[in-house]
Amino acid sequence: MSKPKASIFEMDGVPEFSQALPLALQHVVAMIVGCVTPSIIVAGVADLNPADRVILIQAALFVSAISTLLQLFPVIRGKNFQLGAKLPVIMGISFAYVPSMQAIAGQYDVGTILGAQIIGGIVAVIVGLTVKKIRILFPPIVTGTVVFTIGLSLYPTAVNYMAGGTSSETYGSWQNWLVAIFTLAVVTGLNHFAKGFLKLASILVGIIAGYILAACFGMIDFSGIGTSGFFQLPQPLHFGVSFEPSACIAIGVLFAINSIQAIGDLSATTVGSMDREPTTKELQGGIVMYGIENIIGALFGGLPTATYSQNVGIVTTTKVINRCVLGLAAIVLIIAGLVPKFSALLTTIPQCVLGGATISVFASIAMTGIKLVMQQEMNFRNTSIVGLAVALGMGVTQAPASLAAFPDWVTTIFGSSPVVLATIVAILLNVILPKEEKRQSTASK
Repeated sequence: MSKPKASIFEMDGVPEFSQALPLALQHVVAMIVGCVTPSIIVAGVADLNPADRVILIQAALFVSAISTLLQLFPVIRGKNFQLGAKLPVIMGISFAYVPSMQAIAGQYDVGTILGAQIIGGIVAVIVGLTVKKIRILFPPIVTGTVVFTIGLSLYPTAVNYMAGGTSSETYGSWQNWLVAIFTLAVVTGLNHFAKGFLKLASILVGIIAGYILAACFGMIDFSGIGTSGFFQLPQPLHFGVSFEPSACIAIGVLFAINSIQAIGDLSATTVGSMDREPTTKELQGGIVMYGIENIIGALFGGLPTATYSQNVGIVTTTKVINRCVLGLAAIVLIIAGLVPKFSALLTTIPQCVLGGATISVFASIAMTGIKLVMQQEMNFRNTSIVGLAVALGMGVTQAPASLAAFPDWVTTIFGSSPVVLATIVAILLNVILPKEEKRQSTASK
């Protein structure tokens, strides 16, 4: 007798392929646009040639897939420790690093981002090993402030893309804005009025609709697809690796924050789909592997990864927690990452289409930050933390000349991206400012 197949509603075992494939493709559809967009943005800032853009996108898909598999199926498993979360999560290239990566790519190159990513991976490993002790430094008021600042800092990128991209000769043209607003309208309409697959794939469908309209305006150049091959293995160290101290500090701080943020996604996964909190073993293994997979990913040219909240949403909604289903999604990503023509096709998406599709994503990131902040009472102390951290973070980066008298490394760390400064200010204020109860009790004496 053949062994019965596992249920898709249990973590272990192999389910029916006919059941697993559609569910796996659902995960791929939900994350693939978000996975490659940071690479497209960074490639534009770094002014990479078409061939290198394809390689960066290929690396994004390949590294995301490998990172997902390492989280799903721990390579080391012991009684009190495992290397990987062993939870149903999808890893992908993270938007959280985009503001800092843009600054580093503009001043240095992609290799400097990857060098900083290796240092960031080491930071994440340390955070994972000491997560119990340092978690107290990152309550929702701090992580929420950081996530909110990330969302705010990405808005100019989206708007510039909607206008056609600052390097475009047609920047700001009515055609660019028409295509961008049309794309945004499709995404927003599907998000609020559609159900099932169309709602889940709203960003993908919006991009396809915007792409078709852009083609009608003659905005798409297919020449790069013809020169791309049908199969190409990843190219380790293609962009090189270099270590610039200021870039390493900026990215390292973000890795510490995102390591703590991963606790939220892992917790949401287990609470929403299994009605339990994640164990310390799962959290520690997930964060340590998060650091290791980013070190490996940097060597393959993949930008920083993180847990994908949209896929957490799918898991908690469907209750499908079988790891083989998500593993199959990772295999689909690997196949896509080995086909240069597919990656080249993604590079033909006009910037106005990407802007129209991603501004809703960036808005969602900012709103997620607000939700985290609102988990704590918005008293005078907490509003001071959020307000001052965001004000200094956003204010300094929007007035870059304010740091002109300082060394270049100061500008790279604090003046290029608002996220690092906002993070440091939020952590310091949260530690220094007295709790509301203490302040009231002191005043009453």
